[in-house]
Amino acid sequence: MRDAVIVEAVRTPIGRGRATGSLAPVHPIDLLAHSISAVVERAGIDPAHIDDVIAGCVTQTGEQSANIARWAGLAAGLPESVPATTVDRQCGSSQQAVHFAAQGVIAGAYDMVVACGVESMGRVPMGSATQPGDSRGVRINERYPAGLVPQGISAELIGARRGTPRAQLDEFALASHQRAFAATREGLFTPEIAPVKVTQADGSVVEVSADEGIRPSTSLEALAGLRPAYYDEAAAARFPEIGWNVTAGNASQISDGSAALLITTSERARELGLRPRARLHSFAVVGDDPFLMLRGVIPATRRVLERSGLRLDDIDLFEVNEAFAAVVLDWQAEIGAPAERVNARGGAIALGHPLGASGARIMTTLVHALEQTGGRYGLQTMCEAGGLANATILERL
Repeated sequence: MRDAVIVEAVRTPIGRGRATGSLAPVHPIDLLAHSISAVVERAGIDPAHIDDVIAGCVTQTGEQSANIARWAGLAAGLPESVPATTVDRQCGSSQQAVHFAAQGVIAGAYDMVVACGVESMGRVPMGSATQPGDSRGVRINERYPAGLVPQGISAELIGARRGTPRAQLDEFALASHQRAFAATREGLFTPEIAPVKVTQADGSVVEVSADEGIRPSTSLEALAGLRPAYYDEAAAARFPEIGWNVTAGNASQISDGSAALLITTSERARELGLRPRARLHSFAVVGDDPFLMLRGVIPATRRVLERSGLRLDDIDLFEVNEAFAAVVLDWQAEIGAPAERVNARGGAIALGHPLGASGARIMTTLVHALEQTGGRYGLQTMCEAGGLANATILERL
């Protein structure tokens, strides 16, 4: 029976998604091309062996439009014969790209695929692909006549219904920065990062090799001083139960970055002299309530564990995307995963959340973390707009 294995996984450093961010001068096509070329070079393969490039990208407009995967593949120097496609499952887009790649390999439709993702949120702002006016049509409005809410309000409602106090959200955020800083200081991210040479406006070239969003000097006092990010009078009147605890400090950062993984079969890896590093053990994708849209990670985790035949205690490391601290804490309370195994190297609150790249970035970190810790199984899950969620279990080889 065919399997799907990861033989290489690499990412760029993550830059702040603003005009002054370290990766802001880099066009998103070139940013994705950097990870694609790095994964090919590190594997040492003939790129003609690649059957497809599947890339996640959320805001597919402007510089990220018109099937960015194809242009990034060409920019990376892949042969013109290598096809490419771009997928959008919101924040889980590149995790879904991994699923599609692995499923195609297992089915025999592919022998080798690059699964990757990119988002340059400083150059292509989040939401800029959404047209003004009613973007959902008549039937969605009829099905949900009370109206849906933005993700920030969803996070507030999740926290309120769980009874999570502001202090706990800020403590989680502080731990994310501390863990990410410790991993950076100890060089744990170094093997997974492909430094990017960035040409500045004055023509000088700077090499970016570290994640820009980590704030080692932050404190509970500093986090407590931040104002609620989503408060407005209309929402407060509609949802009197909300305590307005979500801030820029306990939510994910707006970021730029890309990541890529090379996926093939064990047999093909042997033929090419490649070392399988992790097996793509089990997959799940679920739909959930689009109002409380961020709780899909809970049924997704349960489904992937059920499909895998594994128990919670079998999982050595968990990666739950830190879209909001409230989401991860809600998941943890429901699932019962030990806190020390969850986002052990920090997450999107500290590292950043370049939307379409995050699934592949997190999986790249998970592959390397399993190797460095000697763990066998890792579980990754991500909440996604619209009440969606992906979950994946990796087995270190």
